[in-house]
Amino acid sequence: MIDATRGVLFPERLPTFTRLEPIGRVAALVRWYWIPEWDLAPGQASAQQLVGYPAVNLVVEPGGVSLSGPTTRSGRRELTGRGWAVGALLRPAATAALAERPEALVDRLAAVRHPELHAAVAAAMSSADAGERHAAATAAFSAWLEATVPPPAGDALLANAMADLLLQDAGILHVGDAADRLGVSPRTLQRLARRYVGVPPAAMIRRRRLQEAAQRLRERPDADLAALAAELGYADHAHLTRDFRTVLSFTPSEYRAVREP
Repeated sequence: MIDATRGVLFPERLPTFTRLEPIGRVAALVRWYWIPEWDLAPGQASAQQLVGYPAVNLVVEPGGVSLSGPTTRSGRRELTGRGWAVGALLRPAATAALAERPEALVDRLAAVRHPELHAAVAAAMSSADAGERHAAATAAFSAWLEATVPPPAGDALLANAMADLLLQDAGILHVGDAADRLGVSPRTLQRLARRYVGVPPAAMIRRRRLQEAAQRLRERPDADLAALAAELGYADHAHLTRDFRTVLSFTPSEYRAVREP
C-alpha cells in the first residue's frame, strides 16, 4: 500500500496530491506515479519541501519532460499560479534504460525529449474529471514505458530486489544485511547501485531511515528522540540529529517545533 506522504516534510502545505500504484507489467518499472495539481490565487505561493527517495523520477509537466535524479539534500520547490505534473518514481530496472549514467543526475534535473510521452500525458490531463484524468495519464505513461523499456531480466531484476530491501525493510541496517539476504556480495550491491540507481546502497539506507524519522515525528510529536533514534538503528540521539541537520538543515527538535500549532 502506498503511503501518500512518505518523504513529504509538511504534508499540510501540499496542493492536491495523489500517488497511484502502477498496474500490470509496468510495476517492474515504476514504484508509483505521483500527480500534484494546483491553482493558486495571484500573489499566493505553496512552498514544498521533500526528503526525496534515492531514485530517479521521470516527470511530465506542461512545459516538457525531465529526469530528476536522486538528491543528497532535501528538495524545495515553490508553486505559484496554476499547473500540474505527472511523475513516475522509477524502479532501478527502468532507470538504467532511461538514463545512461544515473550518477550524473544526482542533485540534478535534466530535460529530455520524449514528445510522444508528453503529448499523451498532456492530452489525458485535459479531462475535467480528476479521477478520469489521473487514470488516463497513468495509463498513457504506462503504455509508453512498456513500449520503450525492455522487460527487465538478470541484473535489472536483482537491482529491483536490492532497492526493495534497502528502501522498505526496516530490518536492513547495513549493506551487508541486504547482501546476505540476496545471496550476493556487498561489492555486487555497490555495482548495482551505481549502475541502476546512481547513489551507493548505504546512502539508500540512510535516506530510508531519515524518511522514517521525519514521519514518526509527525505521527508522534511527543516521541522521545533518544528512543526514536534507537528504534531506527541510529547509534544515538546525536547521530539522528546530525543526519537531520546534514540533509534538512535543521534538527529533529527544530522540525518538531516548527510543526507545532
